[in-house]
Amino acid sequence: MAAAKSADPGIVELVAAIDEPNVVHSYGSEVHWRIKQGNARSYQVVAKAINASGVDLVSVQHEFGLYGNWNDAVYEDNLGPFLEALRRPVITTLHSVQPRPKASMRDAMRSIARLSDEIVVMAETALDLLRNVYGIDVLARVIPHGVPAVAIEPFSRTRMKQKLGLTGRTLISTFGLVDPRKGLEYVIEAMPAILADHPGALYVIAGQTHPEQQRKSGEQYRNRLISTVDRLGLQGQVSFLNEYMTQRDIIELLVATDVYVTPYLDQQQITSGTLAYALGAGKAIVSTTYLHAVEALAEGRGVLVGFRDPDQLAEGVNSILDDPVLKKRLERGAYDYAKDMAWPRAGERWLEIVREVLTRSAAGALVGGGQGSLRS
Repeated sequence: MAAAKSADPGIVELVAAIDEPNVVHSYGSEVHWRIKQGNARSYQVVAKAINASGVDLVSVQHEFGLYGNWNDAVYEDNLGPFLEALRRPVITTLHSVQPRPKASMRDAMRSIARLSDEIVVMAETALDLLRNVYGIDVLARVIPHGVPAVAIEPFSRTRMKQKLGLTGRTLISTFGLVDPRKGLEYVIEAMPAILADHPGALYVIAGQTHPEQQRKSGEQYRNRLISTVDRLGLQGQVSFLNEYMTQRDIIELLVATDVYVTPYLDQQQITSGTLAYALGAGKAIVSTTYLHAVEALAEGRGVLVGFRDPDQLAEGVNSILDDPVLKKRLERGAYDYAKDMAWPRAGERWLEIVREVLTRSAAGALVGGGQGSLRS
């Protein structure tokens, strides 16, 4: 929504927030409705409340974990009932498209596509999966994950390192919510080989522990990472920023970064917001070969390495730090690739779809008896 509002400040945003079971969050004034996660009736009640409001169009941000439950390995979808009850035009953005879905997940996705006026995905790979794996032939659009516009200026990295107290350090970084799926231990294990060639290197892991991980296991994973640092004698060469990262914090860290690493372990990951941000900031990137990285870093835009392989990670990072020409080429390639992902351009593309959907909806309402923007 931030991208759309940056393109058109006149947009009024009313949010339906999803609360986890037994958790009540404190929200800002933009939140008008609350959905109880996993409670099918709650989704329907909010859909009917939206129908009674002045909302022109509903934007659904879909993740399987937000809109359904697993019951004996069968996915029970709650978004379908929400969309069935909704009488407003709806655009559904799919943040992930599982390459090997269970039959119940595939059926849920087909229902979502049937009940949505438009489907948006964040990668070309996702379009192929919708057609070939899910059998979904409806029109879908690709709008890559939006990122803040970052101006790359001469000496900006040097100035930002000075601001962050990192003058003279070679900064390798990863940001985002910390959990075992990120594979951060493999970069830590790669650090001795990186430091052998670049003794001024510092690996910064920025971000809080994932809330779900925190609920299940507390700081068990982070403590394991810290133990690895201690075992390898990397104090002062691996740093943890265990805090909430504002957008400004993220941008400052990225501007200061020499090499950005995404060592993620899920080969099927179709979207990574942190990878998108690093591309938008024009970073030289080393990544494991999950789906989004393979697409985004194709044509030499980054260095791809195997999963769970500290040796390859070290080789990838060192290849960039050893070669200023390669580093510069990767940074320029990343920045050029991400130009159309930057706000407000991503917002403009989304608003084009909104206008098309509203126009189609109004035309359909006139044919069907003048129900305004209500969807039959």
